[in-house]
Amino acid sequence: QVQVMESGGGLVQAGGSLRLSCTASGFYFYNYAMGWFRQAAGKEREGVSCIDWSGTDSVYADSVKGRFTISRDNAKNTLYLQMNSLKPEDTAMYYCAACQFPTVQARGAWAYWGQGTKVTVSL
Repeated sequence: QVQVMESGGGLVQAGGSLRLSCTASGFYFYNYAMGWFRQAAGKEREGVSCIDWSGTDSVYADSVKGRFTISRDNAKNTLYLQMNSLKPEDTAMYYCAACQFPTVQARGAWAYWGQGTKVTVSL
């Protein structure tokens, strides 16, 4: 049974930092490029970042480039997103899923989405 579980969200002031985690099970995590996605209220889901299977290369959406860092630990089946210099426009539900490296798009036909973790950035 494939499962992904996101955690680490919260309320933070603009300029602050958060570190998100995503633990995966039920599939060969190390075989997949993995990414972070977010969905703000009333908006469509968008790709934030994607990291290749080995963790050596990554891509970012222009809106987060230079502020967010994605990483992974294949031994722990865990994906991370370090978010610095947060802005109110980063407020959203954040999800992890397999991605289509080297883009920030979700992997085609990937159907396994967790509950997400909520990030709220206040002024």
